[in-house]
Amino acid sequence: MTTSGMDMDCERCQCHREDKQTAILYTLLSQNLNHSRGGRSPAQQRCLCHQRRTVCLRTPQLTCRAASDVLVKTINFVKSLHSFYLLPREDQLLLLDSCWVPLFLLGLAQEMVTFEVMETPAPSMLKKILLDGQSNGLEPERTQPTLAAVQRLQCCLNTFWSLDLSPNEYAYLRGAILFNPDIPGLRAFLYIKSLQREAQRALEEVLQPLHPVDQGRFAHILLISSTLKSIPPSLVTDLFFRPIIGDADIMELIAEMLEEITSRQLAPVARVAC
Repeated sequence: MTTSGMDMDCERCQCHREDKQTAILYTLLSQNLNHSRGGRSPAQQRCLCHQRRTVCLRTPQLTCRAASDVLVKTINFVKSLHSFYLLPREDQLLLLDSCWVPLFLLGLAQEMVTFEVMETPAPSMLKKILLDGQSNGLEPERTQPTLAAVQRLQCCLNTFWSLDLSPNEYAYLRGAILFNPDIPGLRAFLYIKSLQREAQRALEEVLQPLHPVDQGRFAHILLISSTLKSIPPSLVTDLFFRPIIGDADIMELIAEMLEEITSRQLAPVARVAC
């Protein structure tokens, strides 16, 4: 990740500058911002230095394409599970809404998708002054991922890479994450609970011949996988998908992908079921 100069203490921002005699734009902007903030105290105002800590992808075209491929593979995997296909549509959407981020991150880890970020350029002070009077009635600016949040995401990926999971371990771990009976509102709660236990049991069984000496690997994998749930969907969406989907709802797109895959697989699955 390209973070040169970003881990250093940010330079003293304009709102704390001692020498303001030549900062004409700063003076105008400060007056403008103070008026728009309703006279809030300096402690309540957002320091402009925080904006220098927001980041974006260095190569969005390549990274977003790789992320999109991983998401498609993730949905394809989910729909390849006959047990998932048997669930009520409402339960399918509840499960995906809850776990698409951990499953997607597992996909990034398995596909060894790496990416770099760079500092997001902050709007110039002159632009802030010129556009301030036109801001009423406009949609708020999109949020940008912070460096700290991206580093937490990278830490999760690095941890999984250090585990060196096999394809079977990834597959059964996906099942254990997908079939989460703790989600409120599930209609097939008991069935989903049994599916999670089955996936966890299969994961434990596949670990024994692969790592006979490492008796704690199963518990360690489950513990590490739980950290994926700490990554907010907004971070993943803003970082990997917002550049290509704009303001679209990522869950609506996932639901459409699910429906599209279901339509293609409906006839074959029906024949297999028979």
